[in-house]
Amino acid sequence: MKIICIGRNYVEHIHELNNEVPDEPVIFLKPDTALLRENAPFFIPEFTQDVHYEVELVVKIKKMGKFIPVQFAHTYYDDISLGIDFTARDLQSKLKAKGLPWEKSKGFDHSAVIGKFLPKTDFDLTNLNFRLEKNGEVVQKGNSQQMINSIDQIISHVSEYFTLKVGDYIYTGTPSGVGPVSSGDKLVGFIETEEMFRFNIG
Repeated sequence: MKIICIGRNYVEHIHELNNEVPDEPVIFLKPDTALLRENAPFFIPEFTQDVHYEVELVVKIKKMGKFIPVQFAHTYYDDISLGIDFTARDLQSKLKAKGLPWEKSKGFDHSAVIGKFLPKTDFDLTNLNFRLEKNGEVVQKGNSQQMINSIDQIISHVSEYFTLKVGDYIYTGTPSGVGPVSSGDKLVGFIETEEMFRFNIG
């Protein structure tokens, strides 16, 4: 099982981090040890002073695929979830400034929160609202219409480079509003009105 993440897939988020709009999906990976399931608490690692939340729609691959045409990509997943791509922003900035890979800032233990999965047929994936609340306040909200690359386009593109296998997760990018977490914070994520996860920052 692998965790495939897409960066810079919402224009407003690109602007808030002063990045350029990419010509194609930006891909990075997290190891399976990054997963944080079942509303377990997240503990801020000692190597960072600036961990940011990034809420994202997530799909789970149901069958093996390679070089998947866009028009068939929808047949490779049945379920959708909401997750958080935790990022050690201070460490990421240092690594990027040196031109180094930034996996350490993205793929550390428990940096990939995953909520419950629901059938995609419960939703309109072309107009899907989601949001993240921190301590009862909405800090991020997005809609699938805002994606530069749709879920099916992402699956097709990723499969050119990586064979997709059953159980792989794809995190599809975050909208604007990313920000830091502190010990004692409570994060709650929703797709439409459905609560997908609720956990504390330790």
